[in-house]
Amino acid sequence: MKTSTKLMTTGSISKNIITFAFPIFLGNLFQQLYMLVDTIVLGKYVGSEALAAITSCSPLIFLLVGLFSGIFIGVGVVISKFFGAKNLENVKKAVHTTVAFAILSSIFLTLFGYFFAPKILLLMKTPASVLDDATTYIQIYFLGISSLIMFNSASGILQAMGDSKRPLYFLIISSITNIILDLVFVIYFNLRTEGVALATIISQGISALLAYRILFTTKDIFRVYIKQIKLDIPLLKQFLIIGIPSGIQNSVISIANVFVQSSINIFGPIAMAGNGAMMRIQGFAFIPVTSFALAMTTYTSQNIGAGEFDRVKKGTKFGLISAIILAQSIGLIIYFFSPSLLKIFTSDPAVIEIGILKAKITAFFFIQLAISHTMAGIYRGAGKSIIPMAVMLLFWCLFRVTYITIALKFFYDIRIVFSAYPVTWNLSAIVFIIYYFKGKWLNNTQLKNL
Repeated sequence: MKTSTKLMTTGSISKNIITFAFPIFLGNLFQQLYMLVDTIVLGKYVGSEALAAITSCSPLIFLLVGLFSGIFIGVGVVISKFFGAKNLENVKKAVHTTVAFAILSSIFLTLFGYFFAPKILLLMKTPASVLDDATTYIQIYFLGISSLIMFNSASGILQAMGDSKRPLYFLIISSITNIILDLVFVIYFNLRTEGVALATIISQGISALLAYRILFTTKDIFRVYIKQIKLDIPLLKQFLIIGIPSGIQNSVISIANVFVQSSINIFGPIAMAGNGAMMRIQGFAFIPVTSFALAMTTYTSQNIGAGEFDRVKKGTKFGLISAIILAQSIGLIIYFFSPSLLKIFTSDPAVIEIGILKAKITAFFFIQLAISHTMAGIYRGAGKSIIPMAVMLLFWCLFRVTYITIALKFFYDIRIVFSAYPVTWNLSAIVFIIYYFKGKWLNNTQLKNL
């Protein structure tokens, strides 16, 4: 077996998790940095309205992409289990099914996003003053969405095989390219949101090409052959059984966030810009959370495939504690230094005031956020993806939307919208912990169908 693959079923548990999570952490960090540059360039060189335009598009983009991203999580779980069980023939079939599904997903999202996303922006009550910029940005973004989908599929294959380093290298290259193109398109060519969108899709295209170059040229078991790219229906069903609940989870969270963004939009462009800037800053707290969540999904699924249930339990504790410590440490930094951090984006005191307000309401609750995401990753790796889907649907979507809708009728204050996040993070964390200690989420029946 080639050294580009890595089994996480033997050796030091903490070392396995850290060495897998750290490249993902760095990759997410670089992604967050280039999103940060997008925001800084627009805020500093174009204005608050352009900043409001692209940040208001984020929930909608996550909504449309979330379902397919979740399905690729299911892909990774299935491939990891096959790899852990050393079922190499099914690994090969799963890889080619993944690529075929990615191609079909790209075509659908390109067409749907380009033609329907602008209409959804109207439904989100996007102010007229930012609507043109937002529409331009989102249409260009979806014209290049295939790059993101194809990179995610290739990255998912590599990570399922225990290789999180090469996706990191490609993300670094993509991020640096994005930053350079941002500066060139916006500052030197005077392009507004279209310049940021073009920089994003070009850089994503480069990362996709680099990742697929590996898949087409590797000598390892996950090599892709064009003639073998086809949907294996039984395997696709396994992907969907695990992936659709994860995708629905992503989508319902995004639906809720679209509603939250709509609620923020009614307070005007200043509120949109302040919230958007703080979202970019808080994204750095989400990095260790998502990194350990993904690491725990792969770690859990590989060890279940190998029948190493005791290692799963020990790894769960280590991954969860690590995510909590890192996320809340960043939360404290955000809380105490939010005024200085927000000035990086804008000098508008009204925008800064809104950002500080959000930081004060949310920054002390990143522990609960870390628990929710990391445990959801663990349960997905165990094949229990319906559990996190149900919890997120109940609390992060239905309860969050209901809470905001009712509370705003009595108190017309943006603090009501911001407070919805820590309230729902707390509720989901409590349920996940109860399920961990009382639920039968880890048992020998998970070795079937391997």
